[in-house]
Amino acid sequence: MIDIIAVILLFCGLFFFTGGAVGIIRFPDFYSRLHPAGKLDTAGLLMSMAGMALYTVQDWSVNSLLTGCKIILIVVFVFITSPTATHAIIDAGVRAGLRPWTKKER
Repeated sequence: MIDIIAVILLFCGLFFFTGGAVGIIRFPDFYSRLHPAGKLDTAGLLMSMAGMALYTVQDWSVNSLLTGCKIILIVVFVFITSPTATHAIIDAGVRAGLRPWTKKER
């Protein structure tokens, strides 16, 4: 049963990663491309790492519990650093004078 839940979480993470990749390709400018890069990659990492942590802790040994804790610490680290890095990149774009995309009228 835990294997099934872990596989579902991994596929949900893959879905979010795919959505982020499509968003990066499809959106028109620098600022709108950073939104899926920051949001969907973080959500995809959360789902896939939760699936991996759940899969590793299913035998309840000390080593597997420590590995699961390490995976959770990686998720916490990414949740702190990813929005900060996205904000820093956007701030660099603003300071460089990069203007947002606007729809041209006819």
